[in-house]
Amino acid sequence: MKSDVQIAQEHTLEPITRIADRAGIPSDALIPFGTTKAKVDITKLDWDRPNGKLVLVTGVSPTPAGEGKSTTLIGLTDALSMLGNKAVVALREPSQGPVMGIKGGAAGGGYSQIVPMEDINLHFTGDFHAITAANNTLAALIDNHIQQGNELRIDPRQITWQRCLDVNDRALRNVVIGLRGKANGIPREDGFTITAASEIMAILCLATDLADLKRRLGAITIGYSFDGAAINADQIGASGALTALLKDALNPNLVQTLGGTPAFVHGGPFANIAHGCNSLLATGAALKYGDIVLTEAGFGSDLGGEKFFDIKARFGGLDVAGAVVTATIRSIKYNAGVKKDKLTEENVEVLELGVANLARHVENIRKFGVNPVIALNLFATDTDAERAWMKQWAEDFGVQLAEAEVWAKGGEGALELAQVVLDSLVEGESTPLYDPAEGVRASIETIAREVYRAGEVNFSWNAEKDLQQILENGWDQYPVCISKTQYSFSDNAGELGAPTGHTLHVRKLIPRTGAGFIVALTGDVMTMPGLPKRPSAENIDVDEDGRISGLF
Repeated sequence: MKSDVQIAQEHTLEPITRIADRAGIPSDALIPFGTTKAKVDITKLDWDRPNGKLVLVTGVSPTPAGEGKSTTLIGLTDALSMLGNKAVVALREPSQGPVMGIKGGAAGGGYSQIVPMEDINLHFTGDFHAITAANNTLAALIDNHIQQGNELRIDPRQITWQRCLDVNDRALRNVVIGLRGKANGIPREDGFTITAASEIMAILCLATDLADLKRRLGAITIGYSFDGAAINADQIGASGALTALLKDALNPNLVQTLGGTPAFVHGGPFANIAHGCNSLLATGAALKYGDIVLTEAGFGSDLGGEKFFDIKARFGGLDVAGAVVTATIRSIKYNAGVKKDKLTEENVEVLELGVANLARHVENIRKFGVNPVIALNLFATDTDAERAWMKQWAEDFGVQLAEAEVWAKGGEGALELAQVVLDSLVEGESTPLYDPAEGVRASIETIAREVYRAGEVNFSWNAEKDLQQILENGWDQYPVCISKTQYSFSDNAGELGAPTGHTLHVRKLIPRTGAGFIVALTGDVMTMPGLPKRPSAENIDVDEDGRISGLF
């Protein structure tokens, strides 16, 4: 069996100029990176064009067996193109952390990929590097301000801005800096966040133009003074330099699917520790140049899905015409408690238990005013009896289900799904779940109750203190971005299926005043992941001709 990278390398890519022309993007808007990828100058696009229809793709709670959400989305978009629709993809950029770790990339797989696959999964056009540089420039300016007299009286014990790196590196979660004497700075505790979870990543993904980007960067809260006053990046004179580092990264990236469908790939916040959606600019550009746009929300309805509606769609004024929940028979078995090495064995009986997880995700999407379609991503080990049970369950549950075989067949494997999705599209307004005006505590409790089905929310002593600080600074009406394990509706990764009545434990609240939301850390979720025992990096190699292997 060919690997994903082998399939991608054997494909002949079309010139990016042809892809842009297919989408109707003006030639003078293209900033080529070689011949197969480009940035798109947002100032050269026609933003007065009418919007196409937006379809959100999410999935069930992820399992070690993999669900193929991005793969399904890409194959579905190619299928829509094959049916004569002007379809466009709007996806996130992969982070190097998972690429070198365990999850893999975010460019799809098999015959349902966006390409050039190696570029997209590694350095691409340098957006992640620009965000890392901007994040760490701000960190350096903060420490230099303190070193050079500390005019703002910044309390080193209350600096909330962390450095970042786009690598899974648990050893950097907590560090001490400024050691070895006065010339090396003021000693203090610090830590690293992965680049995908940096507030600057969120800002890049939510900014609407260069002026908005600069405003948001200046509004970043970096910490507090000895008197308890909040201090932002503008006060230390950082916003201009940060904007300069990010002005090119703000432009979306244009690539293509294996089927030749235009694909905007831009921004990469994780959904378990950030807001999990690609940039508003990329989605907005796709909507102007596509009749149907498919975009993704990371992980399931409880993480990326909820944040898409309550943060991205709220900020961007986006309406969703349809939605897809991706599931596999293997993931349903896993959520019923079947061990990973037994998932390929026929077991119709456990589907009834595990399907509660899928049902919950469908119900959650409906709470935002959208009736989703289920994409059942097939694997070779799925049996006729299991497939028949799933179809009957969907009929009884009142949700449309269509099978897809996109990994093996690309767009051809999603033609049935594409037609079901087309028939499901509606004109209407999707709605957020809560009103931020009710306050941060109420917003968290609403998400916990309605989406996670928690019985109560427990705020730690530190979280209560953070809430008071948020109130005092006038930030209590910001939306919330909950950082939670992706593996469960609860904050306990081992609680599979569709638990109810559990307690959501909020341990810390972090104001992201540039992004415009409050991050709530729950359970034991970390903003800097670690590598597994056998990281994917060990499998990657390059031959004498520069050809990469082992990349999925």
